[in-house]
Parts: sequence; C-alpha cells; structure tokens
Amino acid sequence: MTDTSLHHPAEASVRPAEVVREYGPFAGASRVHGVTHDGGQVWAATGTALVRFDPASGEPSRTLPCASDAGTAFDGVHLYQIAEARIDKIDPATGEVVASIPAPGHGSDSGLAWAEGSLWVGQYRDRRIHQIDPASGAVLRTIESNRFVTGVTWVDGELWHGTWEGDQSELRRVDPATGTVLDRLAMPEGTGISGLESDGDALFYCGGGTSGTVRAVRRPKATRG
Repeated sequence: MTDTSLHHPAEASVRPAEVVREYGPFAGASRVHGVTHDGGQVWAATGTALVRFDPASGEPSRTLPCASDAGTAFDGVHLYQIAEARIDKIDPATGEVVASIPAPGHGSDSGLAWAEGSLWVGQYRDRRIHQIDPASGAVLRTIESNRFVTGVTWVDGELWHGTWEGDQSELRRVDPATGTVLDRLAMPEGTGISGLESDGDALFYCGGGTSGTVRAVRRPKATRG
C-alpha cells in the first residue's frame, strides 16, 4: 500500500455550489446516507432500504429492503452498499446480497464509489479515501484529505469528495496523486453532504443526511470533458 500525503501549496479558493434541484424526503425515510447513479436513475441509501428514483420526475420507482447506513456504489451490474463494518454486493433486480467484503474502516466508513475496477471508500474522521479490491477488500492505495470525508465520486478522471463539519459542507475536487485540493464548491449554510455521486456529466447528486433529501448540484463547466 502506498500512502499519498497531502500538501498545501495553494488550496483552491471556495465558490458557491449551484443547487439545481432537491428530491425527497422519501416515504418512511428520515435520512439519506449513500447515493449512486445507475446510468438512468438515482439510488439513495436510507438506513433500512435503497430507494431508486427518477431524476426527471423525482418519483421513487423501486425500494430494496437492506441495511444501508453509509456509502453506495454501482459497477454497471451490481450495487455495493456499506452496512456497518462490511460492504455488500447486491443484485439490483432481486435485492439479493451475492457477496460481502470487510469495509476498511471497520464501521467508520462513509462514502463509496466505483471507478477503474476498484471501490473507493471514504473514511470520515480519518480524513482519507481508500482504493480497495472489490473482491477481497484489500486496501490498494490511500489518499489523505484535510477535511472530514463523506461521499466520494469519480467523473472524467476527476476525484471529488464531500465534506461536512458543523454547519459547513463542500464538494472538493482533489488531485488523486497528491491529495491537493483543486476545486471547492460550498453548499448553502446548514446543508450537509452525506453521499455523493456524479451522473457522468453535468450533475452531482448529494445525500442530505438528516434532511432526508438528495440535492442535485451543477458540476462546474470548466471541469467537464
């Protein structure tokens, strides 16, 4: 494992995040933890279920009962869901857990993303992001942050993560090789980010924690391919 330490030559200045839409709260769900996007619809982890909803209408289209108390990811076929100290691999058609691996934080994990054949797991208070083997859970690489790490996502080769400390929350783009902060988008005061996922294009979907909502945030044009 290679640890990549964070240096601070000149941290990016912060600018306001553009929140374009809010979804939820969803029936029977008071929290949103993880968030993922399956190429068409959004999945939100609510603690006791994964709720899939249509981002155009905002209407829920599916509910899978399962433990879901932190990050969520989708590899194109299966969902991955942090549940306490493990990561479950779930068949989205049936809700069946087809495999499980240990989570690297042993219960202190936060965000979850899929990219380049690996899972990327946020460590909230440890301020780290681990790249792990999706079959074994082995840690392959660690990226350090200087803020609490909540949601994690990759888009067009960019690594973004959410932060949430007190009443302040940001979306941060970081250099995956050095951890240097390249972009900062500040959420409205009192608005937190729990889960995070890109739609692969112009939007980020941000879990809103105890608000029970998911917020769509505009991805800066300058970083789009």
